[in-house]
Amino acid sequence: MKPYEFDYDLDIAWCPGCGNFQIRNSIVNALRDLDIDPTQLVLSSGIGQAAKMPQYINTNYFNGLHGRGMPVAVAVKSANPELTVIAEGGDGDMYGEGGNHFIHNIRRNPNIVHIVHNNMVYGLTKGQASPTSQLDFITPVQVNGVRNKPFNPLAVALSLGATFVARAFSGDPDKTTEIIKQAIQHDGYALVDVFHPCVTFNKVNNFKWFKDNTYYLDDEYDKSNVKNAIDKALDLEKYALGVLYQNEGEKSFEDQLHVYEEDKTPIVKRKRNIKDVEALLKG
Repeated sequence: MKPYEFDYDLDIAWCPGCGNFQIRNSIVNALRDLDIDPTQLVLSSGIGQAAKMPQYINTNYFNGLHGRGMPVAVAVKSANPELTVIAEGGDGDMYGEGGNHFIHNIRRNPNIVHIVHNNMVYGLTKGQASPTSQLDFITPVQVNGVRNKPFNPLAVALSLGATFVARAFSGDPDKTTEIIKQAIQHDGYALVDVFHPCVTFNKVNNFKWFKDNTYYLDDEYDKSNVKNAIDKALDLEKYALGVLYQNEGEKSFEDQLHVYEEDKTPIVKRKRNIKDVEALLKG
């Protein structure tokens, strides 16, 4: 078995044609290209079709409660900063149930990659509107169409000081791979919002819609200019793909933890005196 691969007999619970397959390939290819040791990688996710991803990659993972992929990822990275940590899930899982964790962990700037599968619908629970569903989108629950304006994750992330913000499209796996590689190499919080079609429950925002309504930033684009990035994030006429913003000048959450000020050894690797532990438990 090659690193990150499972036997193809594995029962993958995604619909044929789902963009999750291509996102998986892009993640795996990025990990291979960067020669990331599978034993030094942790994937963390919550609940949903996208959140099943860690089960289909041969590495360490934690699959927990709905919307809780982010706090687990931050805890893992804090306990062992030497690991590569990826929090992964869908637009409902990460922006809905996990919205509070999304907002406040951006402020902390943990050195993790946050990959969000954005198909603008809840796929696991049969097609109700998600936070990113567009106005007038009709679902079995929103029978008269969505009335809430869609959540703009890139604009929110930028306004909170995120140090890496990007958008990709599953239909361009090679370009998505390169964006994920840049996110992994970034020192700090890195959001990669990945557009992809839900072939079963979203017949509006399909493959063609994403191709027709997106474009790639060119080589002349200045990704260090946050005002430009916000303008791109707020432009909903046509969605920009690529790295909208990157700032390497901020300290990560782990670098600022008191426990690492004098000793950079991950706390999970430190030897503990039983008397110290007993004293801690006694308060």
